[in-house]
Amino acid sequence: MSRSTIGATSGRRSGRPARWVTATAVAAGLSVLAGGGSTPALAGPPRHPAAAPVVTRAALDPSLVAGRGARVDFVEQEAESAATNGTVIGPDRAAYTLPAEASGRRAVRLAPGQYVEFALPATANAITVRYSIPDAPGGGGITAPLDVTVNGGARRTITLTSRYAWLYNQYPFSNDPGADLLHPDWWITECNCVPAATTPPPVVAKPFRPNHFYDEQRLLLGRTYRAGDRVRLTAPARTNAAWTVVDLLDSQLVAPPRVSLAAANVLAFGADPTGRRDSADAFDRAIAFAKRARLKVYLPPGTYQVNRHIIVDDVTIEGAGNWYTIVKGREVALDPPAPDGSVHTGVGFYGRDAAAGGSRNVHLSGFAIEGDVRERIDTDQVNGVGGAMSDSTIDGLHISHTKVGMWFDGPMTNLRITNNVVVDQIADGLNFHTGVTNSVVSNNFFRNTGDDALAMWSERTANAGNTFDHNTVQTPVLANGIAIYGGTDNTVSNNLVADPVREGSAIQVGSRFGAEPFTGRLLITNNTTVRAGTYELNWNIGLGAIWFYALEKNIDADIQVVGDHYLDNTYNAIMLVSEWSVKDLYSITGVRFRDIRVDGTGTSVVSARVAGSASFENVDARNVGAVGVNNCGSFHFTPAGSEFSLTDLGGNDGGGTTGPWLAPWELPNTITCDDRPPVVAPPAPSAW
Repeated sequence: MSRSTIGATSGRRSGRPARWVTATAVAAGLSVLAGGGSTPALAGPPRHPAAAPVVTRAALDPSLVAGRGARVDFVEQEAESAATNGTVIGPDRAAYTLPAEASGRRAVRLAPGQYVEFALPATANAITVRYSIPDAPGGGGITAPLDVTVNGGARRTITLTSRYAWLYNQYPFSNDPGADLLHPDWWITECNCVPAATTPPPVVAKPFRPNHFYDEQRLLLGRTYRAGDRVRLTAPARTNAAWTVVDLLDSQLVAPPRVSLAAANVLAFGADPTGRRDSADAFDRAIAFAKRARLKVYLPPGTYQVNRHIIVDDVTIEGAGNWYTIVKGREVALDPPAPDGSVHTGVGFYGRDAAAGGSRNVHLSGFAIEGDVRERIDTDQVNGVGGAMSDSTIDGLHISHTKVGMWFDGPMTNLRITNNVVVDQIADGLNFHTGVTNSVVSNNFFRNTGDDALAMWSERTANAGNTFDHNTVQTPVLANGIAIYGGTDNTVSNNLVADPVREGSAIQVGSRFGAEPFTGRLLITNNTTVRAGTYELNWNIGLGAIWFYALEKNIDADIQVVGDHYLDNTYNAIMLVSEWSVKDLYSITGVRFRDIRVDGTGTSVVSARVAGSASFENVDARNVGAVGVNNCGSFHFTPAGSEFSLTDLGGNDGGGTTGPWLAPWELPNTITCDDRPPVVAPPAPSAW
């Protein structure tokens, strides 16, 4: 069913309304419940002087991304801007390195006994730590302690793990650092060869291509602290981890648990909030009763063990808030495999299969889903939320350690997905797969996905009328931040996408993976990307922050890119490309770019490696590292010029290394092809 992924390059894969919190917004600091009982007071004196906290969004000054991305209820602070006696690592954008997968491409490495200390920018009673520790020598992960103190007070210890990190090798990856190549018949850049066809065979260093290093943990602090109080994270001398890397700290003020009295409480049906006994059957009983009695299902605070899918249809399930209600499961081997090809099952809330009519009127909110997925098996249905759900809502969930946070197999319609946090996935964050229509994904936060964070995949049946709006995507390890594969009349708007790591872009528009053609209009508007445009190791070239890819069909719909900001681009800002083997079959035509800002490119503003055309109006660029337009067309280099033509509609300002980025001499189709130009690191983005 989740025919989830077949790889980024070889096939297709697998609490409450949120808000952006500022120090002034919560400086008054209403005390909140930290986990039951009476409301605690703010942590009192003594107050300790500390350096002013540096608050960022996607490791940028928040003013540079105002109005874009998700409005979240936590405040982000990068470890490299905090006080530490550890070592700042990075910046580095080369895949397979710890800083490359860090937010902002920098982090802090702690040896045993070292610390990093953050001054809280606002009232908080909860933190999230994004970190990395080493793998076990033979794979499978280790655990290690991290001590947490506030203002030098009582020590709390959280147990870090690398059990859900550290993948190796070629797609679909391995947990074994000593494994030989999974595909010796594939060409690899490391030897510029096909190892199985090379004599003598090359020696490939092991572990081969380590990746997916980071994980994160949440902690309720037990009381409420003020702005300026100091949270210190220490890798204790007793740790068994040779090093601990801290990427960032998110802090927030978590509200008291929500109580729902007029509901079917799962405790009344035998659910175990301690997590010792499996509660799946109790959930089923509560759902059945609630449907008969026309009640909601309530999941009170606790950790509930659920090791299979909970099938949902015409039901509302509410938790006490995703910090308090945790639905957690083991991955369970299936013998024999399921009819859909799954060889495992695990915790997940699933609508009925679309072929069976799908589900309707499903409403999920206010709880966490924690899976146990440690390897990528694309036939497995081990997603946090799945199936088909029409006329439904998903709000305020926190999903971690599943294969895909939310994977929907249509046809289905009218799904609203809002205010969720999806982190630490083996594959996608969210995927609309096959015939999803008139649905909205808005105000969600995605970090550390192992594939596209947000995708619409129109396999067999077009997705239509959908919107991805005001979402934040950070550090997708493989593939793209947002990917649109075919479809009709879809919109990508007001999103913030940062730090894609490998073989993808911040935004991709792709005719690939068997997708239906693009028809109608595709509107990409008012998005901001930062530090995007990765190295495509199969092609040995750098990609654009936004990447159009004609692999299986022409891309010739009404595609408008309006109001986007492309900041600190590793290579190109805009790339339009076909694959070499089909470059004379497919083209990209009529894409319109308007009111765009490009602040910093390692190479060009536009790279064209395909036949076709595009127009540009009010596209302003600065800090451009190479010629403004790198126009290779389809590489025939005809006397008439490139097979790709550019139209200047006026207002295109700013310069490249050879003058204006869109100079008259480049129009309409001058060949300016430099297949692999040198990369010039741009300065950090600044106010326009």
